[in-house]
Amino acid sequence: MINDILKEAQTRMYAAVQNLQDDLATIRTGRASPALVEKLPVEYYGASTPLIQLASISVPEPRQLLIKPFDPAALRSIEKAILASDLGLTPNNDGKQIRLNLPALTEERRRELVRVVHSRLEEARVAIRNVRRDLLNDLRDFEREKMISEDDLERGEQELQKVTDKFIEEVNKIGQHKEQEIMEV
Repeated sequence: MINDILKEAQTRMYAAVQNLQDDLATIRTGRASPALVEKLPVEYYGASTPLIQLASISVPEPRQLLIKPFDPAALRSIEKAILASDLGLTPNNDGKQIRLNLPALTEERRRELVRVVHSRLEEARVAIRNVRRDLLNDLRDFEREKMISEDDLERGEQELQKVTDKFIEEVNKIGQHKEQEIMEV
């Protein structure tokens, strides 16, 4: 029973870390990455569709993204979505594809992005702690209902804390890596 709780903790905490990594991939660093625009919602035939489903995204140069729509009719919609997003990029449309030139980041913008990263890291830590809290409550309920002993409860709490610490440490490592990536000139 305690092992089931620990497996659930690992699964849910791993999901929180994966979510953080996906989220941080959309934060722009000095170089171009398709992850920057992959999930950008585009209005396509009345439905909001992620850009990755409408076009191929490549990186021809370190500071440039090339977006080639599968359907040429989607070009206008993709361009509008990029302009409406908070990316601060101006698309260059040549009728068949869109080029996004990423300007170099200023020191001020880098610091602002680091602050955004820190807030996302804290959100991930809170998500992990919420998982721990929920599962601790489950363990205590099991103990109250005499499904596990006090010793099992104590051992389960310690093991759950170890799992939590491991995932918090993972979040911190991811954050340090992303911060170095952003501050790299």
